[in-house]
Amino acid sequence: MSDERPEGVEAYSHPAGGWDALKAVAKTLKHQQIVAQGSTTLLKANQPEGFDCPGCAWPDPKHTSSFEFCENGAKAITWESTARRVEPEFFAEHTVSELWEWIDHKLEDQGRLTHPLKYNGATDKYEAIDWDHAFALIGAELNKLASPHEAEFYTSGRASNEAAFLYQLFVRAYGTNNFPDCSNMCHEATSVGLPLSLGVGKGTVTLEDFDDADAIFSFGHNPGTNHPRMMTTLHEASRRGVPIIVFNPLKERALERFAAPQNPVEMVTLSSTRIASAYHQVRTGGDLAALKGLMKLIFERDEADLAVGGEGVLDRAFIAEHTIGIDALKEDLANTSWADILSVSGLTMEALNSAVDVYLNARNVILCYGMGITQHANGTANVQQLANFLMLRGNIGRPGAGLCPLRGHSNVQGDRTVGITEIPNKALLDGMERAFGFRPSAEKGHNAIESIEAIAAGKSKALICLGGNLAVAMSDPDVTFAAMRKLDLAVHIATKLNRSHLLTAKTSIILPCLGRTDLDTQASGPQAVTVEDSMSMVHASRGFLKPPSELLKSEPAIIAGIAMATLGTKYDIDWDGLIANYDRIREKIEVVFPDFHEFNSRVRVRGGFRLDVPASYRVWKTASGKANFLVAPGLDEDPRLKDPTTLVLTTLRSHDQYNTTVYGLDDRYRGIFGRRDVIFMSSRDLAERGLRDGDRIDIRSAAGNGGGKTVIGFTAVEYNIPVGSVAGYYPEMNAVIALDHYDRKSGTPSYKGVPVTIAKSEAQAAA
Repeated sequence: MSDERPEGVEAYSHPAGGWDALKAVAKTLKHQQIVAQGSTTLLKANQPEGFDCPGCAWPDPKHTSSFEFCENGAKAITWESTARRVEPEFFAEHTVSELWEWIDHKLEDQGRLTHPLKYNGATDKYEAIDWDHAFALIGAELNKLASPHEAEFYTSGRASNEAAFLYQLFVRAYGTNNFPDCSNMCHEATSVGLPLSLGVGKGTVTLEDFDDADAIFSFGHNPGTNHPRMMTTLHEASRRGVPIIVFNPLKERALERFAAPQNPVEMVTLSSTRIASAYHQVRTGGDLAALKGLMKLIFERDEADLAVGGEGVLDRAFIAEHTIGIDALKEDLANTSWADILSVSGLTMEALNSAVDVYLNARNVILCYGMGITQHANGTANVQQLANFLMLRGNIGRPGAGLCPLRGHSNVQGDRTVGITEIPNKALLDGMERAFGFRPSAEKGHNAIESIEAIAAGKSKALICLGGNLAVAMSDPDVTFAAMRKLDLAVHIATKLNRSHLLTAKTSIILPCLGRTDLDTQASGPQAVTVEDSMSMVHASRGFLKPPSELLKSEPAIIAGIAMATLGTKYDIDWDGLIANYDRIREKIEVVFPDFHEFNSRVRVRGGFRLDVPASYRVWKTASGKANFLVAPGLDEDPRLKDPTTLVLTTLRSHDQYNTTVYGLDDRYRGIFGRRDVIFMSSRDLAERGLRDGDRIDIRSAAGNGGGKTVIGFTAVEYNIPVGSVAGYYPEMNAVIALDHYDRKSGTPSYKGVPVTIAKSEAQAAA
């Protein structure tokens, strides 16, 4: 690597967290013009009488410190509670065509939306509209459709339980199950894969289980950026000597070393704590091979121990009483060669053996994983192999052990729990009939990819988005953007302007809503909403800030307004009564979902309550009544990877980003400043293609019907990444991900495993 690096690329040697994190928070408060108010707001984040952070879904601890927020959580909170405003005058000054040329960061950085808006095609501008007119227009457009199935209803994970429940009630009463959801793009492999393995599509651990863990295995996630409050838990575990074994293509700084801002010694001495005791840089797309290698070694160790008169290393009592299918798994592993495992995973036998040593020496093991596991063409299989790995030693359903899927967005799990699903089961339909006196259709609706396909084909003509930035989050913008411009109706319930709002339909409406930090006052007084975290804990969230505009409505109130304008008195649902007091919404949730029994009383207890997760106590709600060892044939997720010229692209979030929201253009832990147009590559992959650090390159997709999709003129950055793997930022790299390149079992786009070819940019080569 030469001393002269590309512009905006600098070595960053500091630990994650520490003073740099506090400086970043201070900078964000100043930029959003809320230095005093913002500091007060942050102290109410994740507190018993405060609001739930609109960022990640990591559980709240028992509030042992004065503040329970992290750097990226602070950015999320200040991004929402900004003093900046986007009023009708802003849209009078800027056409949609002009705004389309702005970068995404600049669009959202303008501030909070204050008025309902309707697009005027004649002037190419959004203009203010009153709420009653907006609701009536939406209802009329929905009722004009030939069938309810011609409408799509998207949900962002930011929505509360109360909003999500009302949304699914409205849509099912309207007559469809078309629920494209942000879960489809992140942890759907968990929701689909784990019920077949363990009988529940959620994690099996609690936050307290980390106190009893003897080892923590980490696959495919970057907690310092995507679920930063987890760093406190990992920091504590490391300091008490718990080995943390990481499998991830890039060495993420937060998993290397971390300085806890709440630790005065580390802050004063500028010291830090080592997090990963071992860091195995698996090739992108090599997780299945790595897991098969680990399990193959466990079986070999078991046979060797039995051969010398030992008891073996498997938990035979657990396997015999609680599982089925181990023989098929053992046979599959026996037929998988070590040469293939090592080649595809990119790991050495020494690395795999060292990880197995830790695993076998630990009584209680927690395995954490993120979207580096799920967002693959074989994402569901990856998740199921993680469950297999833990079950070999009985590490499911006892204190200090279990599976920990790291959901990204706050309440993305809760939305699903209260009914946002395109595949309603009998229990949901029975519950809806009990609560509201009608039985919704059982017909499968559309997931995210199916919804875009239907819109592109002209089969779906209306789209309502409860939050989010669907067009930017979705793969294949060539197809997605063109599809959304064909809509008859597009409605966006939002706090801020984003690119999806600029993909105008024949009728486009933006409805501004309250955020988590805003005081929500209804007829009965101030309201609280509820959210579910990654570990199935449900607790209340209470905003307290004066809303940015008197015209803003809460998400539940907006949904009810659309429902009344669309359905009228259909099914005699008391929408006004439900909105007047959110306790009534929770009472209905309890009727539909008995796990929420005594909802209103239990959620008022400090810390809330945990929903039932039967696998946590070794009750398996599977068809077999047992936990199932499931086989995933083969190792390669894409045959194109056999081509030596093909690299595998994984998408990343920068540290100045959360989901599609880009707070700024720096990614300091990776040493990138002021830009996002980079591709991280190994020195060997650069050399083999005649490239150097800083060269301009073109990236061409080799996957799906969109093979040949190209991003041009990006900058190659030499980086510590496995040979054969490259990485670039999401959502910019969505442009090379074909819409039809996804996990067939879960429908999750393969954001983390895209076969690509890379060459010197044609423009640079010509020069």
